[in-house]
Amino acid sequence: MVDVAVPIWAARLRVLRRGRLWSQRELAARLLEVTDETERDRLPAPESLARTIRFWESGEQRPDERHAELLCRAFGVDEAELFVGEAAGTTLWHYLTGVPLLPGAFTAEEEERTGRAIEAPQRADDATVGYFRAITDAYTRAGLRPAEQIDVLRAVHAGIEEFHRDAGSPVRRDLLLLAAENAEQISRMHHENGDPDGALAWSDEAIREAHEAADALLEAYTLAQRSGLSDAEDDPGHLVDLAVAAREHGHLPPRMDALSRHHEAQGHALAGDLDMCLRRLEESAQSLAEPEDDTPYHFDCSPEAHNTLCAGCLVELGRAGGAIELLEQAPAKILPTYAAAYALARKAHAYADAHEREQSVETARQAFALARRTGALRAMRELVRVQIPPQRAKHRRILL
Repeated sequence: MVDVAVPIWAARLRVLRRGRLWSQRELAARLLEVTDETERDRLPAPESLARTIRFWESGEQRPDERHAELLCRAFGVDEAELFVGEAAGTTLWHYLTGVPLLPGAFTAEEEERTGRAIEAPQRADDATVGYFRAITDAYTRAGLRPAEQIDVLRAVHAGIEEFHRDAGSPVRRDLLLLAAENAEQISRMHHENGDPDGALAWSDEAIREAHEAADALLEAYTLAQRSGLSDAEDDPGHLVDLAVAAREHGHLPPRMDALSRHHEAQGHALAGDLDMCLRRLEESAQSLAEPEDDTPYHFDCSPEAHNTLCAGCLVELGRAGGAIELLEQAPAKILPTYAAAYALARKAHAYADAHEREQSVETARQAFALARRTGALRAMRELVRVQIPPQRAKHRRILL
């Protein structure tokens, strides 16, 4: 394994922190949490402690005995594992690639096999594919901020890219398929993070890789998801064309068919075509009513998500009353956090358009608090569109 210019204990400290998706400041806060009252008084403020952590991770300073004990408590490891550990190769490849070390998910042998494959991609096999898929699945859970998912999945995607360029043919296609799924998830997280350019760029990457892998269902999935980037595209007709193209790849499973028709309806709504929008929404609801399918791709096509999308179409069409009725059926707490923030922002928008001022202000406050807490910048952008009437201008300044 290639050597690095920091001591192995410093590399391991950084790897353990990044695997838990903690910033240096968050690690500082956790060190304070695991202290007792007498110890806490002896520790510096979080800002100063975060600077000290940077010195530790660069190898410029080694934690003293007191700080070493606190680090072990925070990470849930013993001192030998943190400062001595035998798995130097595993630590170094995680340190060099940025691929997170998922605590407790893999055996030492599985980690070592993946590290050897990273050094020589022709060694990649089904276990390598399974390793990267497990990490991707673990970090696409709803509790993470979009920006956190982006940071993790970009490192994973870079690793998969290295493999599928040089891996042998038996596993190359599987890695290419995983890269396409990974790129599509990164695209969606850029979308939720309020970055339309990033969303489009990663969507293009996903479509290219799905096409190269010659997987019709995956290509349909990436096209359907691209058609849902309604606030990234300036051309509603293009959104409609993408959604239609997804269905032209063959018979789609019910949930994916519903997703495509959802997003086509969004394009029609943006174009002001009420009849076609309502027709596609009705067809989407019919697809969702069919028995559950085993589509392997990660996306939310629950009734709550369906109602949020439908309400968005109605808001664009000036039908605020119908949007409110739908959104009141979709409790935000059932949705992923960033989606819940966006649903609340949509509801605030609908209330404002319906001149229900008090409800709009209160809902916007809730949306703003949730969006700020979860990093849902797309929801923030939606709140900017909420037009609070003049007599509530004061509230609007407070909210935004």
